[in-house]
Amino acid sequence: MQQNTRHTAHQHRIVVVGAGYTGASAAGRLAARLHREDVSITLVNAEPDFVERVRLHQLAVGQNLLPRPLDAMFAGTGVRLRIARVTGIDVDALTVTVTPPEAPAGSGAEDIPYDTLVYALGSAWNTHGVPGVEKHAHDIAGRAGALRLRDRLADLAPGSPVAVVGGGLTGVEAATELAETRPDLAVSLISRGPLGDWLSPKGTRHLRKVFAGLRITVHENTDVTAVHADRATTTGGDVPAEATLWTTGFAVHPIARATTLETAEDGQITVDATMRSTSHPDVYAIGDAARAAGPGGKPLRMSCASGVPSAWQAADAIAARLTGTKLPTISARYVNQCVSLGRKEGLIQYVTADDRAVSAALTGRPAALYKELVCKAAAWGVAHPTLSLPTRRRRLTTERARAGAGAPTA
Repeated sequence: MQQNTRHTAHQHRIVVVGAGYTGASAAGRLAARLHREDVSITLVNAEPDFVERVRLHQLAVGQNLLPRPLDAMFAGTGVRLRIARVTGIDVDALTVTVTPPEAPAGSGAEDIPYDTLVYALGSAWNTHGVPGVEKHAHDIAGRAGALRLRDRLADLAPGSPVAVVGGGLTGVEAATELAETRPDLAVSLISRGPLGDWLSPKGTRHLRKVFAGLRITVHENTDVTAVHADRATTTGGDVPAEATLWTTGFAVHPIARATTLETAEDGQITVDATMRSTSHPDVYAIGDAARAAGPGGKPLRMSCASGVPSAWQAADAIAARLTGTKLPTISARYVNQCVSLGRKEGLIQYVTADDRAVSAALTGRPAALYKELVCKAAAWGVAHPTLSLPTRRRRLTTERARAGAGAPTA
């Protein structure tokens, strides 16, 4: 843990909660933009390592991921790393309540005061209230869930059935990775709609070809109504499953909804074009935690592709407001959807700015290499949030910011 950041009463206190792709990017970018004598930047995270969420399906099937300790990532940046669980936020008192990661509930709580808060707590799996999911199903929305699934899969005998519920990007990647790594298992995927219905015709054909080659059984246009220890009950009957992986979307962290922040119906914090809370100007929300408008006014989807640009936008906007410089605008738009289909196959579906599939798609081994490059670039970008371009740490200009007495001026 880094403790070398000098803190004085005149420093503007920035607290970033959550060190996923967005939170870690925002903290590092702020540290590169602002003078260390004027600000203190504290990054709070429950785990000591940066987790490559886009690779958790690989971890779940037994592949080893490269360790990425946060203390090494932020060494020499001036960011103070605090390993703790965020258990509460008081946006009126401007405090974040944290507890040690392994502390019993209600013990060891401490309040961290802030002048500017960057909320990047992200999301977890969404059970949709389906009976048996929490008790019997597995998730890969976080490292702990991926490790539990890995242990379960290691115990399964050859021929055991495994069901993946959800036909979106996460489900497709998990099913193919599992079928390729464990061809001895009987893998099935249960999809509410047709397989690959968000893809172009070329993309759909390739996806079906890969699924057939990996002998994945697909249950299309099927809803799961309950999960049991040995099966998933669906609208088309029971599907045998000694392990069920639930990948039907994400639910945001519940802490925001428990505050007085203005949130959308799903608990996302509503923000303006600079990722600033529409109700509390000293709070910025980024990544999955934010309800932000993308091209055409459509909300940005929960993804690394939209999360990292939102982190850059928030960090640059905070720095601009504190230093009296021009507010930047980072245009969020989509270019493609990158899908790994095991280690040997991939699919790059090109899309419009607002994320609708076009006819063009890259498939096969070149697409797999492309996706691998994207994953490596995403992790590199977190450790190099200004893309290694020369930066200038600017001094704070507003009296309120220098005194640490509240939100930066507009």
